[in-house]
Amino acid sequence: MKLSALTLAALVAVAVAGCSKTEVNSGGETTSVATTQSAASTSETPATTAAPTETSALDTTDMFSDRDLEQTADLTAAKQIKLTSGQDITLDQEGVYVLSGEAQNATVVVDAPEDAKVQIVLDGVSIMNDDSPAIYVKEADKVFVTSTDSENDMQVTGTYTADGETNLDAVIFSRADLTMNGTGSLDIVSSQGNGISSKDDLIITGGEYSIQSAADSLEANDSIRIHDGTITIDSGKDALHSENEEDASLGYIYMDGGSLNINAADDGIRGNSIVQIDGGTINIETCQEGIEGNYIKINDGKITINAQDDGINASQKVDSNVVIEVNGGTIDVNMASGDTDAFDANGDIYINGGTITVQGASAFDADGTAQLNGGDVTVNGEKITEITVSRGGGGGRGGAGGGRGMR
Repeated sequence: MKLSALTLAALVAVAVAGCSKTEVNSGGETTSVATTQSAASTSETPATTAAPTETSALDTTDMFSDRDLEQTADLTAAKQIKLTSGQDITLDQEGVYVLSGEAQNATVVVDAPEDAKVQIVLDGVSIMNDDSPAIYVKEADKVFVTSTDSENDMQVTGTYTADGETNLDAVIFSRADLTMNGTGSLDIVSSQGNGISSKDDLIITGGEYSIQSAADSLEANDSIRIHDGTITIDSGKDALHSENEEDASLGYIYMDGGSLNINAADDGIRGNSIVQIDGGTINIETCQEGIEGNYIKINDGKITINAQDDGINASQKVDSNVVIEVNGGTIDVNMASGDTDAFDANGDIYINGGTITVQGASAFDADGTAQLNGGDVTVNGEKITEITVSRGGGGGRGGAGGGRGMR
């Protein structure tokens, strides 16, 4: 579990308390709308209006292990494997396996003891399959996919065939923790499914990746964690998607380095519980919504978003406070015309630092508290010094509405 103590305290049942809706745009016009604000159902007091003071919504101390961060494998006892078309390879023991060669309709299957750590080293690999993953992790404690200084590619051209009750839907599909690292490149094409999927954690700490997928490009149940690497994505759904239907504290996304270049038909980055960005470069060239989550915390990094709908959107996805919090970094948000917002929260917005530039009709839209406590914020060429709060009037949904307030 990677939630901090204060965040766990905040992840409680939500009650409804009356408040105003906050909206900011470039028009200089103010309207009044009545909305609702979250409050902890276990307390008699309403949700606080003070800006959060904790620098992290997640416990980041053990996000990446030493082995996650090692970009080369120890090949002392490694087993060399040459791929052959039409032949699956089963890795059933802990160890390091170096793969090379080209193959069609061949799957590398990891079916090892539940405490085993398996490292797959890609050393010039090309796999093209009709209906099955190139790599399928059925069981292990953790699997590392490490590229040497080489070019590698994997493609699945058709509809995936299930393995019993397991719905296989990705070029690399893992039922265990999965780490992607190395010094080489890996190109992935998934014509009718996801790019890389993990039913546990998906970690990327190195390497260069190009992922084209009809569905989500990077998908995980528990978390997506990025420390380094260059990742270029063209996604038919979400570029990054993390969601856990059974545990609201999971389904998060954490990034403290690396580079994301995204074209997505839906969301650029979606973590249903928390999205926390502590560093790195994110360039979302096209999307419907750029970054979406229940709690979005940006502490650092360089972020550019071009969105057809909202740029950064916090909405109720799990039973916890809905917040957008910016403490640092450089954020440029450009929206399409119409009912769009650069920062849109069905709860609270706190801008405590950073450099923010917005181009579009509406900069901020919040159903709860909105505070500009620090940082440098420019909206359509004009620097603003406060977010105006409008009170009274009709209802509205913060996740969909445009703004009518401005300073």
